[in-house]
Amino acid sequence: MSGMRQSIYCALAVALAGLLAGCSGDAAGEPVPAAADAEPMAVRVARAESRQVERFISVTGSLQPDETVTVSNEIAGMLAAVNVDFGQRVRRGEVVAELDKRELKLQLKRVQAALAQALARIGLTPEETDKIPKTTPAIRQAQAQLDNWRTKYESASRLVKTGDISHDRFVEIEKGYNAAEAALDGAHHELRVVLASIRSLRAEVQLARKKLGDATIRAPFDGAVAERLASPGEFLRQNTPIVKLVKTYPLRLRLDVPETAAAAVRVGTPLSFTTDALPGKSFTATVREVNPSLNAQSRTLMAEARLTRRQAELRPGMFVKVKLVIDRHTTIVVVPEQALRSVAGLNKVFAIESGKAIERKVIPGRRMDGWVEVRSEALHAGDTVAVSGLADLTDGDAVRTES
Repeated sequence: MSGMRQSIYCALAVALAGLLAGCSGDAAGEPVPAAADAEPMAVRVARAESRQVERFISVTGSLQPDETVTVSNEIAGMLAAVNVDFGQRVRRGEVVAELDKRELKLQLKRVQAALAQALARIGLTPEETDKIPKTTPAIRQAQAQLDNWRTKYESASRLVKTGDISHDRFVEIEKGYNAAEAALDGAHHELRVVLASIRSLRAEVQLARKKLGDATIRAPFDGAVAERLASPGEFLRQNTPIVKLVKTYPLRLRLDVPETAAAAVRVGTPLSFTTDALPGKSFTATVREVNPSLNAQSRTLMAEARLTRRQAELRPGMFVKVKLVIDRHTTIVVVPEQALRSVAGLNKVFAIESGKAIERKVIPGRRMDGWVEVRSEALHAGDTVAVSGLADLTDGDAVRTES
């Protein structure tokens, strides 16, 4: 029994020794070959290009009517008629309302009669209103009396010296002569007074005619009635609103330009704009006025443009989006859209240099026909960029290019 145990122990010892010998042989043998180098990743590539484009910004604006006016009465009176209504188009000079004219006509007749009476006093007719006479019946009568007394006075002056008439008679004739001179002066003075009165009455006639004309209220320009504010039968005080008129052509486009783009706006600058009310349509305008100073609160520059042609579908009050060109010949670098990778707000492309993918951080800009603008000092026109496999690339990876 003990002999058998000894045999088993010997066999185990031999087996263990053989196992140790095998391990020692592996360690002492030839080294295990190293893993082969990783294969370069295959990517498709394209070249960055430079293009000449317009640099522009988008600003908001609104359409304003060319003119807006509230038509009112210049004189007080009863409103007799309103000839237009909401939405109706009117022409310049067209009668939009009328006041009661009866009292105004009577006032005109009264001052015309007073003028005719003043003219008659100096021997003129109503048709000779602007004539200034050199003489009048009163002047001619006074002149005749003066000539008569002058003859008497000259004769008496000779006779008093010879004693043919008494001194008292001479004094009486002299007084009559002086009175005739005074009467002639009075007639001339009366003419001047009457002429001044005629000028005053002539002005009153013109004023009465103006008031009569003011009773007819006319449109100051071509436009449309935006609101009717009074009705016939109302007594209107001076300057009471009657209708509101809007001149819809040419429309004004008013916009606020940011301070950074203020230098790009000047008189004559062309603009294009769109409005959500008319999707798919674009319109044009030209800058006509520019505010000389910026708004101190918003730091924006107000500019106003006029539409280049009539657009019936555009209306005052519309909100618009304006394309403002800052530079018409700007050189930009573009790459295919497939070359741009965006992860968590970070935008980058992989430039291929000497068989390696080099990460370049970029700022994307405008997109055009499958290309996108990229702004980066490290990427230039002519550089090769990867357009496939971007999700598996990291900075410095070895790559091989495919067509």
